[in-house]
Amino acid sequence: MSSFINFENANNLLNAEIDFSNKVSGLKPSAIREIFKSLSDPEMISFAAGNPSPLSFPTEQIKEIAGDIFTNRPVEALQYSITEGYPKLRTQVEDRLKSKFGINMDGMTTIITTGGQQGIDLTAKALCNEGDIIITENPSFIGALNAFRAYNVDIRGVDLEDDGMNLCQLEKILSENKNVKMIYTIPTFHNPGGITASVEKRKAVIALAEKYGVIILEDNPYGELRFSGEDVPTMKSLDKNGVVVYCSSFSKILSAGMRVGFLCGRSDIIQKVVVAKQVNDVHTNIFFQLLASDFISKYSLDDHIKGIRKLYFDKCSLMLSEMDKHFPKHIKYTRPEGGLFIWVTMPEKYDADLFAKEGVASKVAVVSGTAFTPKQGDKSSSFRMNYSTPSDEQIILGVERLGKLLERYE
Repeated sequence: MSSFINFENANNLLNAEIDFSNKVSGLKPSAIREIFKSLSDPEMISFAAGNPSPLSFPTEQIKEIAGDIFTNRPVEALQYSITEGYPKLRTQVEDRLKSKFGINMDGMTTIITTGGQQGIDLTAKALCNEGDIIITENPSFIGALNAFRAYNVDIRGVDLEDDGMNLCQLEKILSENKNVKMIYTIPTFHNPGGITASVEKRKAVIALAEKYGVIILEDNPYGELRFSGEDVPTMKSLDKNGVVVYCSSFSKILSAGMRVGFLCGRSDIIQKVVVAKQVNDVHTNIFFQLLASDFISKYSLDDHIKGIRKLYFDKCSLMLSEMDKHFPKHIKYTRPEGGLFIWVTMPEKYDADLFAKEGVASKVAVVSGTAFTPKQGDKSSSFRMNYSTPSDEQIILGVERLGKLLERYE
């Protein structure tokens, strides 16, 4: 006979051991959120966050829009709304997907989600059973990995190359396993890898998904943050047979705290996501949906994004130039054309967890690559750096400190 609470050797209920569900018992706190606890030290320089720069927030416009909403539409902003999302915002999102990303909406529909994170979570919930396989890049986004782990799926990592996923590894997993349900990929300005998959790789992954009957979840939160190089088409725009579900958000181009994202895919898939969302949070915050919609209507979102691109170009260029100056030549790192991250790789024999701890001791926070491994417990010799949030002065000083540490990692 099982017991939810194990009272053995417990003096009272508060000290009793809880028997947690299989869905959460193996989950560990986000390494990034844990690092945030060290940032209370005013001398700490953080390259660990994945936040957009505060300088990117259109605070004056948002203040004006918020006042107008509460003056003229207070009930609409404060009452329950529909699960699929504010209709005008959905139309604006779909129009933008067609005009900016070349996505064919025939047979497709959208849902507004509570950030891109919820879109990832609900797609897995709608498609995957316990024990099914989800393929991700190795490394991959920690938020997605933990969402998948919560459904007790088998996550298989495929090595991330300079131009995208290793196709041989991907097809090997697909050909040897009949219960692969989904391929999760961040093909543009990868988190944490910083790379962008080539058009050829994107087409090849789609072809493999079609061959083996697998859905692709394309996560594209950074796609509008290109500050150099040429645009690469989204996988969804290359999708002719509805195998790609497209996930993005306004977090990196308007406000992360608003928690407004969206999911686009085949109508039957999105309808199941709608049902899953109804029992999750009913609907995304309607006030922030109205705010996002009104910003798009009243101001130029494209002009606003241009300003963010210039900001991140300057910050990334500064960080890379300082790394070129201070990092030893045997330390490898990506040179992103957009997004928020640089991926740094030490010689294979070194432990990124140890390096990250040494960084904190030197008052610089980075995220160890072990946080991004699909298989929990795997070691990494890489770490992630973020350039969007630190000041220019912090970038210069922090990179110099890391360079001194890395001189010992030959």
